[in-house]
Amino acid sequence: MKGQFSLTKAQEMMRKNIRRLAEEQIAPRVAEIEASEIFPPDLVDLFRKQKLMGLAFPAEYGGGGGDEVTLCILMEELARVFSDAVLWCGVSLLGGQPILIAGTEEQKQRYLPAFAAGEKNCSLGLTEPEAGSDVAGIRTTAVRDGDYYVLNGEKRFISLGNVTDYVSVFAKTNPSARHKGLSVFLVEKGTPGFSVARLDNKLGWRATPTAELLFKNCRVPAQNRVGDEGQGWEIAMRTLDVTRPGIGACGVGIGQGAFEVALSYSKERAQFGAPLASYQAIQLKLADMAIDIEAARLLVYKSAALVDEASPMVPYFASIAKTFATDAAMRVTTEAIQVLGGSGYMKDFSVERYFREAKLTQIFEGANEIQRLNIAREVLRQEAALV
Repeated sequence: MKGQFSLTKAQEMMRKNIRRLAEEQIAPRVAEIEASEIFPPDLVDLFRKQKLMGLAFPAEYGGGGGDEVTLCILMEELARVFSDAVLWCGVSLLGGQPILIAGTEEQKQRYLPAFAAGEKNCSLGLTEPEAGSDVAGIRTTAVRDGDYYVLNGEKRFISLGNVTDYVSVFAKTNPSARHKGLSVFLVEKGTPGFSVARLDNKLGWRATPTAELLFKNCRVPAQNRVGDEGQGWEIAMRTLDVTRPGIGACGVGIGQGAFEVALSYSKERAQFGAPLASYQAIQLKLADMAIDIEAARLLVYKSAALVDEASPMVPYFASIAKTFATDAAMRVTTEAIQVLGGSGYMKDFSVERYFREAKLTQIFEGANEIQRLNIAREVLRQEAALV
């Protein structure tokens, strides 16, 4: 296991370019976007023109062929300014991951070039009212009927589920088989029986709609099944293993953004005749924030490098990186508010938004409690192998 994560010159240059784009094109509009709760179409067009949506798709399908470390740099730099930009830029990489993992060559040629170009997009339809952490508890069913599958059920908390052209829907083809009965289907927007029931009113990430989706006798062509029947569990786990380092990168970016605001404020704000930064109590907070961010970044890059190496240790380190980085984001944003005091609680300063954004990263792509169980299971497995 190498786990190398030193950045190349090309990656460092990309970081500078994405940071410039985020600061010049997104940052001046964040307050307006949050207030309207609408992510501007022109920014989506910008991501498309800059070929950021296809950055990590394979070159043979029209993508940039970027590795996981490069993708994490993109997500970190966008989250440093505004987390909503991450999902608008990368939703298809999440939703299209099942096709990358288990799709036929015909499916890859048919869908991935459009996803990579940003001409079409795709959400991931995994979570349900009774199946969040318990993926095996999915109740949506898919019954074979000739050349079609008939889907019935509902999905919750689907990011951009009301906007995307397709949704990769996980459903039970064998309800009695628990996780072994799970399969994946690509459902196109406008398919009869597929509807959006409602949009959620969230604490943060408010410019990224989160939808409840309904499937009522929804007939999906059998050719839209991704992978074999019963392969859905494996596809879901492999998808999350690949995407969790990116969520960790979001945590790093959120923490970095909040830290920079707190650091700047502590230098400018005077109390008792001296800048806040001159007081040891504030210095200790800044030090702890810096430690959390740097440690989280290294863990994220290590887990991303292991993804690029197709290491068997990916599930272990992806869970560690996601958990530590997002918990660190919560700690850092909490302390950033404290450094700003009463101002930190006000919307005039962005640290309260970073705080709201950080909270979600501890929950989605697998709640951190579940990640800890995954980590413990792997630790015990490794220990048993040594005995």
